[in-house]
Amino acid sequence: MKKVFSSIRDNHDFIFKALLFLLTLFVIVYFFPRQINFEYEYSKKKPWLQETIITSFDFPILKSQEQLQKEIEEVTNDNLPIFVFDEGVFEKKGVEFIQNFEQKWSEDKKIKKDKGFTFFKLFGKKHQSNQSRKYSLANYGLSVLDHFYTNGIVQLSDEFQWKEEDFQVLLQKENVAEKQELDNLFTIYSAVDYINSLSKLSLQESDFIVPLLLEALSQNVFYDKQASEKMLAYELDNIVSSRGMLQKGQIVIQKGELVNEDKYQILSSYQREFENQHWSKASVNFVLLGQVLLVFVAFLIFFLFLQQYRPEILQDSTKVTLILLLIVSMIVLTSFTLKWNGNFLYLIPFCISPILLKAFFDTRLALFTHLITILIIGFIVPNGFEFVYLQLIAGIVSILTVLQMYKRAHLFVSAIKIVGIYWLTYFALEITHEGSIVHINLVQFLYFAGSGVLTLFAYPLIFAFEKVFSLVSDVSLLELSDTNSPLLRKLANEAPGTFQHSLQVANLAEEGIIEINGNALLVRAGALYHDIGKMKNPMYFIENQSTGVNPHDELSFDESTDIIISHVKNGIEIAKENKLPEELIDFIRTHHGTSTVHYFYKQFISTFPDEEVDIKDFAYQGPKPFSKETAVLMMADSVEAAARSLNQPNADNINSLVENIIGKQIDSEQFVNADITLKEITQIKKLYKKKLVNIHHARVEY
Repeated sequence: MKKVFSSIRDNHDFIFKALLFLLTLFVIVYFFPRQINFEYEYSKKKPWLQETIITSFDFPILKSQEQLQKEIEEVTNDNLPIFVFDEGVFEKKGVEFIQNFEQKWSEDKKIKKDKGFTFFKLFGKKHQSNQSRKYSLANYGLSVLDHFYTNGIVQLSDEFQWKEEDFQVLLQKENVAEKQELDNLFTIYSAVDYINSLSKLSLQESDFIVPLLLEALSQNVFYDKQASEKMLAYELDNIVSSRGMLQKGQIVIQKGELVNEDKYQILSSYQREFENQHWSKASVNFVLLGQVLLVFVAFLIFFLFLQQYRPEILQDSTKVTLILLLIVSMIVLTSFTLKWNGNFLYLIPFCISPILLKAFFDTRLALFTHLITILIIGFIVPNGFEFVYLQLIAGIVSILTVLQMYKRAHLFVSAIKIVGIYWLTYFALEITHEGSIVHINLVQFLYFAGSGVLTLFAYPLIFAFEKVFSLVSDVSLLELSDTNSPLLRKLANEAPGTFQHSLQVANLAEEGIIEINGNALLVRAGALYHDIGKMKNPMYFIENQSTGVNPHDELSFDESTDIIISHVKNGIEIAKENKLPEELIDFIRTHHGTSTVHYFYKQFISTFPDEEVDIKDFAYQGPKPFSKETAVLMMADSVEAAARSLNQPNADNINSLVENIIGKQIDSEQFVNADITLKEITQIKKLYKKKLVNIHHARVEY
C-alpha cells in the first residue's frame, strides 16, 4: 500500500493531467447527440459519387420543409375564424325595449301602464294589422331590432378591426356554420348610424323611439378563439407530410446521378428511415463507444503534439487546463445552440478561441488547438465538412491578422477581416451548391457579422484569464514594460546605473529577438526586470558606484562573490513580492545561467595560488536559459556590461569582445536547453556588434 501511495505521490502531476484529459473527453462525449449517423454526405446540385443505393425497406418520401411550410401557410391563410351567433340576445333586448317603451309612453301620456303590452304578445302578433299609433311605433322599433339581431351585431377585437372589406368568417348558428363576409355584420357603431338615419319616422316619433333603440343595442356575435384554434389545429394535423412511397428493392439514387431537389428529398427521407430502423439500445452503446474513440484519438494527437513541440506547456497544469477549458467551452456552446436553435450556429464566435490562445501562447499552438476543436464539432453539426472548412479558414485569418493584441485597433481590424472571409467563403459554398444566387440565405450574413462582433469580447476575456490562470499576455507585458511602473521607478532611484544598464539590455535584446522571430515584448519586459535584485545591495555593483569607493575592497573574494551571485535570488524574491508573472521571473533566474564570476575567481587564484578552490563556489546556481528569449537576454546582458569596460570601444575591440563572450557561453553549454540554433546565434552576434558600435562610437565636440 505504501508503494502505491508513493507511486501516486511521485507521479501526481502526470496522473492529474491524465484525469484532466479523461474528464474533458467524457464531458465532450456527454454533449454529443446519441443517434445513428447516415454514412453518406450529400448536397444539392452535386453528383452522387458513391455507389448506387437500393432500398431494403419501404419508406415514405417526405415533403421538403419548404413544401410543408408553404402548405401550412396556405392552410393558415385559408382557415376562417369562427364567430358564434347568440340568438338569446334579441329576446332579452326586445323585452327591455318594450318595457322601456311602455314606461316612457305612460309617462308622456300620463296614463296608466298597460300590463298586456308585452314583447311576447306584441312580437307574436307583429304580422297582424293594428292601426294603433302606439302598436305601430312599437312594432316598427321591434322590426329594426329584429333586423340588427338577425344579421348580427359583432364584437370585434383588435385583430379584426382593419381587415379588408371582403374578409370572410364562419358564422355559427344553431350548430351550423356558414361563410359570411365580416362587413355584412353590424357593429355597435354601424347600428347607431343606421338608427340615426331612419327616415320613416316623424320628428316627434324619432325623438321618442331613437333613444330606446340605442339603449336596446348589444352585441350578439362573438369571436370563438378556442374553436377557431381547434379548427386550425385540426386542419394542420391533416396535412400529409409525405408525397408518396418508395418500395423495397427500388433504386434510391444511382451513381453519377445529379442530386436535384427531388432526389435530395428522397435521400433525406431514406436517411431518416435508415436511422430510425437502426436505432436500438445496443446501437446507442456502439455509437457511444465510437464517439469516445473519436474524441480520444483527437486528444491523443493533441497530446502528442504538445509532447513533441510544446513540452513546457504540457508540464504546466494551469496552461493545459486553460487550453482544454477553451476546447470544451466551444463544444458545449455549440451543442446547446444546436438544441435551442440550429439557425444560430454561425453566430457563435468560434474565432475567439484561437485569438485567446495566441495571446497567451503562440500561433502554431493556437492553430492546432483550433483545428482539433472544429474537427470534433464537425461530428455534431450538419454539413460537417463545410463547417470545418469555413471555420478553419476563418481561424487562420484571425490568427494571422491579430498581430499585436495590445493594440485594440488590431482586434477590430481582425474582426472585420473575419466577417469578410466568412461572407466570401459562405457565398462561394452556396453558389457551388445552388448554381445561382437566388436561394442564398441573407440572414446568414447577419449571423456572421454578429459572430465577428462577439469576437471583440476576446479583449476582456484575456484580462479575465490572466487573473484566473495567472498567465501573462501581450497586454500585460506592455503594461509591465512601462518604465514609470512603481518597481522600475524604485530601481531607477535606488540603483540608477543598473536601471540604465537594464534599458540598454532591453533595447539590445529586443532587437536580437526580432532578428530571429521571437517574442519581443516578453524579452523587453524580462530585460527591464532581470537585475532588480541589485536594489538590495546597489553599491556592490560597479555601475552604481559614482564616488570611486568600492565596498568590495573591504570584503573577501568569496564574500564578494556571494553578494554578486545573490542578486539573482534577491531578484526572484522581489519579483514575487511584487507579483510579477513567472514568465518574467524566468529571465531573472536564467540571465547568468551557470556561468562563473570570473573576476573574483581569478583574483582568488592569483592571491592564493597554493589553495585548492572549487570553481562551483564562484558560479551561479542556474538554471540555464531554456528558450530563445532567455538565451537572447543572457547574450545581451553579458555583451552590454562588458562593452562598458572597454577603454577603446572601436569596431575591432567590440567585435572581439562579442565573439569572446558569446563563444565562452557556447563552450560552457549555456544554450543547450534553449531552442536556439547556431545560425540564429550568429545572426545575433552580428547584430550586437553593429548596435554596440553605434552606441559607443566617438562623438565630435561642437
